[in-house]
Amino acid sequence: MPEQPQAGSTAAPALHRRLGLPLLTFWGVGTIIGGGFYALIGEVAGEAGLLTPLAFLVAALIAGFSALSFAELSARLPYSAGEAHYVLEAFGRRGLSALVGWLVITTGVVSAATLANAFARFARTLVELPSAALVIGVVVGLGVLAAWGIAESVVAAAIVTVIETCGLLLVIALAGDRLPNLPAMWSELSLDLSLASAGGVFLGAFIAFYSFVGFEDMVNLAEEVQRPAHTMPRGIVLSLAISTLIYVAVTLVVIAAVPQRQLIESHAPLSLAVHATSPAIAGGLTLVGMLAGLNGALVQVVMASRVAYGLARKGQAPALLARVHPITRTPLPATALASVLVMALALFFPLATLAKITSAVLLSIYALVNLSLFQLKRRPGWGAAPGPDYPSVVPAAGFLITLAFLLFQAATRLVG
Repeated sequence: MPEQPQAGSTAAPALHRRLGLPLLTFWGVGTIIGGGFYALIGEVAGEAGLLTPLAFLVAALIAGFSALSFAELSARLPYSAGEAHYVLEAFGRRGLSALVGWLVITTGVVSAATLANAFARFARTLVELPSAALVIGVVVGLGVLAAWGIAESVVAAAIVTVIETCGLLLVIALAGDRLPNLPAMWSELSLDLSLASAGGVFLGAFIAFYSFVGFEDMVNLAEEVQRPAHTMPRGIVLSLAISTLIYVAVTLVVIAAVPQRQLIESHAPLSLAVHATSPAIAGGLTLVGMLAGLNGALVQVVMASRVAYGLARKGQAPALLARVHPITRTPLPATALASVLVMALALFFPLATLAKITSAVLLSIYALVNLSLFQLKRRPGWGAAPGPDYPSVVPAAGFLITLAFLLFQAATRLVG
């Protein structure tokens, strides 16, 4: 078995275990919901129509296999740079492990840069400042918060999570009186889950799947979580379950309140759903969506810094990145590196191509993590360690599903 990560030769302190189940779950829900869901419903509806809630439910079930794999691994191997460590434990290949770690960092900084740019574009409609100044201000602010302390970062993320969740619940409250329309709408269309409608649900689920990613970021906080063997799997499962309930409830309301053609064409479908009832709140939902994106950027900066820290502890990145400040108990050099990378990408690089590549990289990481758990579960004594012990079919299904998604994504791009 590969060597466990050690603290290094210096007397630098370790990360601080300050996160219990409530804060970890808030972090997870905020990571999963993010800003994408606020604009994604229309794209899913374009494929699944009135079966959009079912598409989100199918996507949750698909994501659930990988989520359970991450849950079991994070409980038994509770380290920063979790994905890289799982691959190292399973296959003993340091080069592959390091590659996975740096790919995780890449997905994080590209996502954070994209979200920071989106927030800066929105902020320009409110204040007359150059985009570059806004991007720099946003990234520096996120970096300072991430460096301040893990509890402070998670509390800030939790506050935004409460705000964005309240925004979604407000949609349900204001447009929920349209729900009685659904039975008539479904009966008029005589939905019978034919091959065509089932295909639409699958295509919609493929798009909706990206509304559920984020639980993988949680594993990189494992060294800052109290009782990780108990807390990590529960936090991941709870985060996914809560997000699923919110998604299904909101999509039921939205498809009942908004005509399908308008829903497909709208860039702000949630605002559209409540506009007739309260135009002021509809405008506020746009701001909430941007805050959710900013929250997602914070999560990615923290995640990327922890992965860099974890790689450095295993000798797969410069040792400087493993240093933890004795007061903040955060990896300041790793946080600075993540912030600088995010700022450089946001200011100087076209992100469209990188963002497209990120989804394929993320699916590849999911496939490797599932394959790692499948391999580890074949080892004698694996089930005796603390943590959940799911059937081997869970990582096997997770691997096959993510591989199918990768092939489907490649095929659609070739056709396009």
